[in-house]
Amino acid sequence: MIFLMVVSFGIALVASVVLIRWARSHAEHYEYDKPQRFHTGAVPRLGGLGLLIGMLSAWIVAAWSATGWEALNTNLGWTAVASWAALVLPAVLGGAYEDVTQRLAVRYRLVLTAMSAALACWLMGLSVARLGLPGIDAMLIAFPWLGVAFAIFAICGLPHAFNIIDGYNGLAGTVALLIGLALAHVALQLGDRQLAAVVLCMVGATAGFLVWNYPRGLIFAGDGGAYLWGVVIAVVSISLVQRHEQVSPWFPMLLLIYPVWETVFSIYRKLARGVSPGVADALHFHQLIYRRIVRGVFHDDASRRMLMRNNRTSPYLWGFTLLTVVPAVIFWNNTVVLMIFCALFSVTYVVAYLMLVRFKVPRWLRR
Repeated sequence: MIFLMVVSFGIALVASVVLIRWARSHAEHYEYDKPQRFHTGAVPRLGGLGLLIGMLSAWIVAAWSATGWEALNTNLGWTAVASWAALVLPAVLGGAYEDVTQRLAVRYRLVLTAMSAALACWLMGLSVARLGLPGIDAMLIAFPWLGVAFAIFAICGLPHAFNIIDGYNGLAGTVALLIGLALAHVALQLGDRQLAAVVLCMVGATAGFLVWNYPRGLIFAGDGGAYLWGVVIAVVSISLVQRHEQVSPWFPMLLLIYPVWETVFSIYRKLARGVSPGVADALHFHQLIYRRIVRGVFHDDASRRMLMRNNRTSPYLWGFTLLTVVPAVIFWNNTVVLMIFCALFSVTYVVAYLMLVRFKVPRWLRR
């Protein structure tokens, strides 16, 4: 497994360098007046392609080793690799096209992520058969198509949730890395080496990308990277719960509660203001942290100052994510405890958001 991580890390590292060199001139054409823009200079947004190249390369090595090198023992054969590649490509390539052209409307990106979700359910027989709630579980058993619909909704929605939190150097990438490691840990505990191999290849590629993304911000993941993280993590999460009854369905929910709740809360506050949920703004939780907490950076050069503030924002959210990842790993088979932690996170998020909006942040957080 470590070998596959090294392969994906190395190839994603090199691929990202090539993309930085190749796409730098193209990045000069990006719009500078976007509300979610918190950097200066021309930075390529094609990190998703580097992630894809690194991850696919490691998957191919795993498939080759299944027939030619038994030492890895990943159970990830050529058929499985072909299925994973087929379900990932529509969303990731669509996101990369948007990163290059900035002309792919939101509805078309939704169609492409829905296509990836439908392919995942068809090729892997995915379905959400239980939620740990007796009444709803009985309904899912009585109407199996509801479980498929839930799975498509989850796989289609999570890429866009990752896209929302992808605002600062190292933020979404580190969140994806932590979640991927947690999923791999539980999969290995259950002896599911195939799912562990899939997600660890993603983790290795993400680490290779982060070398250039944090703290220097030389390349961004873009829509393609966010969609890759979302699709792979969503499919692995549903597969893990579906294959192993010991895993609580609230384990992936707690792991993913930060990007999911950020999306839900964002939709709510926009609708409350009479604004379409598809309209970008600068009022997400990470953006408020940037403005209201990370402001003690002084430097003569404006771009250097912005980069330093950008980099200091992400660690706050990494800590926030660990508050969910750690209990999820510890209590991965305890539905009641996981539900309590999900509720605690939701309340904590809302309280923290209101404190930021009302300028009531404790002094020790502003230092």
